[in-house]
Parts: sequence; C-alpha cells; structure tokens
Amino acid sequence: MIIDCHGHFTTAPPALGQWRERQIKAFDDSGARVSPDELHIGDDEITAAIEQGQLKLQLERGTDLTVFSPGAGKMAHHYGDEQTSLVWSQVSNDLIARVCGLFPDRFAAVCQLPQSPGDALASSIRRSAAELERCVEELGFVGCLLNPDPSDGYWQAPPLTDRIYYPLYEKMVELAVPAMIHVAMSRNPAIQGTCAHYLNGDTAAFMQLCQSDLFTDFPTLRLILPHGGGAVPYHWGRYRGMMQDQGRPPLEESLLRNVFFDTCVYHKRGLELLTDIIPAENVLFASEMIGAVRSVDPETGHRFDDTKALLDSIDSISDADRQAIYGGNALKVFPRLASHVRNHHKQEEVAQ
Repeated sequence: MIIDCHGHFTTAPPALGQWRERQIKAFDDSGARVSPDELHIGDDEITAAIEQGQLKLQLERGTDLTVFSPGAGKMAHHYGDEQTSLVWSQVSNDLIARVCGLFPDRFAAVCQLPQSPGDALASSIRRSAAELERCVEELGFVGCLLNPDPSDGYWQAPPLTDRIYYPLYEKMVELAVPAMIHVAMSRNPAIQGTCAHYLNGDTAAFMQLCQSDLFTDFPTLRLILPHGGGAVPYHWGRYRGMMQDQGRPPLEESLLRNVFFDTCVYHKRGLELLTDIIPAENVLFASEMIGAVRSVDPETGHRFDDTKALLDSIDSISDADRQAIYGGNALKVFPRLASHVRNHHKQEEVAQ
C-alpha cells in the first residue's frame, strides 16, 4: 500500500471559504459570531471536488491512501479570538470527516487545532487537546497539524518545546497520534508563505527540538516535519556539529526515534539528498498534491508535486527502504492508520 502522509483539502467547495470570510468580517466589524449552521455543503459537492481533484491524481499516480487535513494555509490562527479559531477548526475538521466518510478507502483524517497567538496560547492549547480528543475518539482521526507560529509570520510564540504545549502532547501520547508540524499562512509581507514561511517553519522547529529534552519527557511522542524538513538535510553537518559542541547526544539518539521527514521535495536531486542523509525509517512518502506547486515541470514532464515519479526514478533506494518509505513507516508513525485500513477492508469483505 502506498500511503501519502501529507494531503490538504485545497479543493474544498467555495461555500467553505465564503463562510470563513463572513466569520472573519462579522467578528472584525462588531464581534458578532456566524453560526456553523449557515454553512451548507452537500455530499455531491464534496464528491465532485474529490473525484475531480485528489482522487483523480491518486489514480493517475498509483497511490492508494492519503492522510488528509484541512488546508494548512487557511488555518490562519491570527484571525478573531479563541472562539473564532475553535469554531473554524470544528467546521474544517467536520468537513474532513465527511470526505473520509465518503471515501474511506482513499482518505484518513488529520485535524486542524484551534490555536491562538499571544496571551490566548495557553488556553487555546488546552482547547486543542480537547478538539484532538473529539476528532480521534468521535470522528476516527489519526493525527493532527500543529502550528509552531500561530501569529502567522511574526514568530511570537514560545518554542514547541515549552511546557505551555504539554497538555497537547499528553493528549497526543494518550491517544497514540502524531502531529505534523505545519505553519499556516504568512501575513508578514517580508516572508512569502509557501516557499519561505513553510520551509522556515520546518527548519526552526527542528532546531527547537535539537535544543530541548522534550523526548525525555515524552519518549513516545511522534512529530513529522514536512517539505523534506526545510533546510535540515542540506545542513545536517551543521546540526550534528552544533549538538556535539554543546555536549548533547547525537541526533540519531536524541531526535530520530521521534522525528520524521516527509518527501514533499519537488526535484530529484533534493529527494536524493533527503533519502541519502535521513535514515529510511525516518522518511514518509508525501506529495502535498494540489498544494503549493501545481504546474508541470518541463524537465520531467510530470507535475512538480508528483513525488512518486521522482522517487521511482532514484535507483539508490533499496527495495526494502522503498517499501518502508511508501507505506510501512506511515503505519508505524500513525498507529491508528492500521486500524483505519483494517476496518475498511473488513467492511469491504462484508459488503462482498
């Protein structure tokens, strides 16, 4: 089974974005709230969006299952207040649950968290733990997205290793679900979103983990760095040397039992570097298809986000490592994913 661990509902029906615009405007204008009951999206709209988008590409590229979450850039945690973020997260997560209910053999759900910047961060983390529990226990989700910068481009939050995040980590460990560390939009005009803020976020989060003992406190916590880890593989020697200079354990001991990297790297040389530097057991196949880069690469004839075609062209990956990267590792990092797959196969057998 080929499992894409990084997908977002970037093709959601327009009604979702229109409801969000009303929510933001109402709060900004008068502090008013817009009810989720005012959002109307039919199953036929969801089906059309998926069949013409992500499912179409799955079938074309030969992948089987996508770990699916709300659009990351649209999380936009800086808008409104805590209640704004909570309701927006619940609306977004409920929509993802509907996608996975309609296409259970093709999608497994990951939730957005109702984080808020500034003084609201601590209480929003507690709300995030509660929303994670709702999504996992009631809706069958297998993981979450964790934004290291809910100020959306201004980096006003403490590092992810701060104890302010511990209530969330405790809940993640209790529920046996990982988090993908994923920033949202950038409202800082000096930092473009998908090619600067995203990659900066991955790089910054890794260094935060390097400088901490988070995994001593949470030895079973699992975190995924998307987009190939930003600058991390390219500067692996710098991180190794810095840790050595500070008298800290090697990265293989201190981080790689808990930190994983995905393959959202859109050129062959970059993927060769990633799979050469990072141990195969720490690499998860991912494409973030219909995401930041949607065009065709004239050098390959494939879309830039067709990372399966790129990985297939790399001869240095052994068969065993390729099998692990394409699906085996995801089943270990997302323990609830195996149950999702088993339960669906049982339902198919009963139906037949």
